[in-house]
Amino acid sequence: MKNDKRKFITIGFLGCLLFILLGTIHVSQGQASAGYFNFWQQLWHDEQQQNFLLHSRLPRFVIGCLAGSSLAVAGMLMQTMTKNPLASASTLGIHSGANFFVVAFAVFFPHLSGKHPLFLAFGGGLIAAMLVWGLVGKTLDPVRVALTGMIVSMLFASFTAALQLLFANEASGLFLWGSGTLLQLDWSGVQFAWPWIGIVLLITLAISRKLDVLLLDEEAAIGIGEKVGLIKLVGWLAAIFLAAITVAVVGPIGFVGIIAPHVVRLLGLRLHFSMILGNIVVGALLLVSADILVRIISQTSELPVGAMTALIGGPWIVYLAMKMGRSVRGKSAPLGGHVLFPKKGAVYGVLLIITICLFFVSLRFGGTEFTPLHLLGQELAHNTYVWNFRVPRILVSFLVGMLMAAGGVLFQSVLRNPLADASVLGVTSGAGMTAMLFMILFPGLAYLFVPIGAVVGAFVVTGLILVCSSRGGFQPVTLLLIGVSISAVCSAIIQILMVKSKLYAAQALTWLSGSTYGSSWDHVWMALVTSLILLPLIYYFSRTYDALIFGEEVAIGFGIHTSRLRLWMIIVGVIISAISVSIVGTIGFIGLLAPHAARRIVGIKHQAVFPVSILLGGMLLLAADFLGRYVLAPNEVPAGLLVSIVGAPYLLYLLKKSGQVKVR
Repeated sequence: MKNDKRKFITIGFLGCLLFILLGTIHVSQGQASAGYFNFWQQLWHDEQQQNFLLHSRLPRFVIGCLAGSSLAVAGMLMQTMTKNPLASASTLGIHSGANFFVVAFAVFFPHLSGKHPLFLAFGGGLIAAMLVWGLVGKTLDPVRVALTGMIVSMLFASFTAALQLLFANEASGLFLWGSGTLLQLDWSGVQFAWPWIGIVLLITLAISRKLDVLLLDEEAAIGIGEKVGLIKLVGWLAAIFLAAITVAVVGPIGFVGIIAPHVVRLLGLRLHFSMILGNIVVGALLLVSADILVRIISQTSELPVGAMTALIGGPWIVYLAMKMGRSVRGKSAPLGGHVLFPKKGAVYGVLLIITICLFFVSLRFGGTEFTPLHLLGQELAHNTYVWNFRVPRILVSFLVGMLMAAGGVLFQSVLRNPLADASVLGVTSGAGMTAMLFMILFPGLAYLFVPIGAVVGAFVVTGLILVCSSRGGFQPVTLLLIGVSISAVCSAIIQILMVKSKLYAAQALTWLSGSTYGSSWDHVWMALVTSLILLPLIYYFSRTYDALIFGEEVAIGFGIHTSRLRLWMIIVGVIISAISVSIVGTIGFIGLLAPHAARRIVGIKHQAVFPVSILLGGMLLLAADFLGRYVLAPNEVPAGLLVSIVGAPYLLYLLKKSGQVKVR
């Protein structure tokens, strides 16, 4: 106890010195500032600088301290109650749930959203937390909890993005806030937040000794007469409320709640009273430091601080996942299926008929409708709108869907992982990041260089994921968690690139969501050439892939060079994923859904699975594109959003089904 107190005093003194230094740097920053030393020299005789300091920079600094402290303490409480070092408001889906509720009420009930933002955010965060808890169950395995929370976050983020695109006027002004920003125009945000944050932090300090009991086994705590259930309930409500306050004022800022508690524990603090005080200081320092970096990068524009915390926090989660991967043993679900239709010819025939019907319906309906006579008559042949816009879009949707499904088959086979897919593993985000980098930095280059950039980024991210997960033996959930974390980092970089290049919010959301809008014949030829070269090559080796299902030793017994085969499969899968991203943006989950559906129809043999998968993938993206154009016409929903709304729940189902994770 004395040792903990002595450490806290020393750390507190050093923290205060660092806090003062960072505070003086932070308030001196701004578009109208002439630099650190010039700012403090001019402050005493420049009334304009004094107004900036009093009404803009000081409120921003104070709200950064309050938000950082809240997020850090909330993360610490969640990690204590779940005994999960990966738990925080961002990884458990609480931020995304709160964000969705605020945006939804701003769109549908604007008169209520302005009056009760805190309670809306609290309700959304509470529902998200209950959803994660219900899906994970009582075991609360650390990796599985974090992974389930991240997928729930993806689901709510898809809903939120759809609302922001469909109701752009009603949700205007929420794009920057939805990414997390400390921008303050007056003291109203601080005045709203500080009483709530102060009260909840005092409550957590008051129950800190009760929280120390949770460090024991639950049975031991109950044995000494503690009401563990009540302590956890109060802790959960306090954590969710702290997260909700920050979302209501500054938007969802992630990863601070993961990093700060770990830093505090690394400093040697173990009792909750000192840990709460330590997290208040460390959380404020982290968020203020991130905001300083953001303002250094974006001197002429406002960049979300949430993007910077994701850049810092993503690698931290990768490190924790690698560390935990050594102590968990994952039992993945087999790449199996049920042969519902033994006659493969009949299956192919039915799928082809459905595909032709989808082509016909997609060609007929949209912004402009055509009768069957138009489609069969001469008028269609001379209709430039159809041939220049709708036909390329339909063909691109089908071809790219096929490519994505082919990539999913390859990744799931080579990793023997039913949860593997380019979008889930972060390959899609890596390809999108470098593709956008090429488009922004070299706008005059031919479009051919965009897929080249995407391929480079996809290979870099894939290599990073495989290296990081190799130490854990490529455990399914660990591999997936690393991929999702790297995807968050890539998405943050995409966000920074968008703001720096001054892209509009709608364009940014469309790119992040993935859309076939604006597809041209150049895109058709790119997808067609890729399909004609790579898809027959994959099918040619499909029998060889079957040996990988039964393990390394069996495959080697058949005379297969498994390492060489896996390398080529990964290379082809990455190329397919990168080219798909360069054409339609970051559409995900097709490569996850199509192979699973195919195995349920025709079994596990790749000679049957592969053709059925690519047909299903093409149909899925074609149907998503049609529904996105037609259901809410004249508004459009990006195809990637519709696929995500279906794919994220299915991924949760697979994760729940994929076996138990046992600690050695």
